[in-house]
Amino acid sequence: MSDLTLCECFARDGLQHETDFIPTQEKAALIDRFARAGFARVEATSYSNPAVVPQFADATDLLRTLPRLDGVYYKATCANLRAVERALADLDAGIGANEISLLVSASEAHSQRNLKQSRADQWKRIEAMAAAAQGRFRLIGTISVAFGCPFEGAIDEASVLADVERFASLGVHHVTLGDTIGVATQASTQRLFRATLRTFPDVHTIAHFHDTRGTGIVNYLAALDAGVRHFDVAFGGTGGHPAKVKYGGGVTGNVCTEDFVNVLETMGVATGIDLDAMMAASQACETALGRQLASRVARTGLNPMRVRAKDAAAANAAG
Repeated sequence: MSDLTLCECFARDGLQHETDFIPTQEKAALIDRFARAGFARVEATSYSNPAVVPQFADATDLLRTLPRLDGVYYKATCANLRAVERALADLDAGIGANEISLLVSASEAHSQRNLKQSRADQWKRIEAMAAAAQGRFRLIGTISVAFGCPFEGAIDEASVLADVERFASLGVHHVTLGDTIGVATQASTQRLFRATLRTFPDVHTIAHFHDTRGTGIVNYLAALDAGVRHFDVAFGGTGGHPAKVKYGGGVTGNVCTEDFVNVLETMGVATGIDLDAMMAASQACETALGRQLASRVARTGLNPMRVRAKDAAAANAAG
């Protein structure tokens, strides 16, 4: 039984960074691999404007093609009301996602640059989107730049907590705190997540960090220690921003799936992931993109001490 819920983000957040279009059937096969490897949540696609993010022009075709496993949540990102309407149409057609996301920026400047909306207007849009969803999806609220903004700098933690509260008031009980530009520290990670978990015990708080400065896994372990049990990861550390947007000199990939799972397994933390299937999926992701990705574990193999670590954890639990 897994202690954690890991969301595999390669097919959406990972591929939004790619300029070459990945064929629909290939995407579907990868997503199915992820689900069969044990990922309880998988980012499948985005209802983005194809003119802005061409990679997801096939969102409906992908969902029509995609096999489904019972108990797995397949997420489609929705940026606006039109996206929710598209998600509903696919659901009515019997091919829809069972989870959609709603996005707000923690800073005014990032909201204006990234969403082309003020924060106030974006919240109005989110309220309309949540109402339009009619309770037919599991809703995921996402707060971007929660730990720091590339334009405004530090973010007031009280403002982030107010955003979590606002999501909860709309019936959104899974809320992601995003370290969009990789500026979180162990201290800030623990402080904000502890405050969120303490203030909103009924909200499932999700960590979504970018590994811009090589601190993603360290901060994820800090979040784990703070009580977080939901984490977003991406094979090969891919993605982090759309291809036409650059933060952190373009080095903004997600926390690497293979490397984070390896660390957790050596700690004796149950992930629910089939490690052989994970490593095969890792290779499939590299093949799909035609290049070597950033995972250390893909090069070195899983830590051979992990079994002993797991046995030690079981022995400690037994007495």
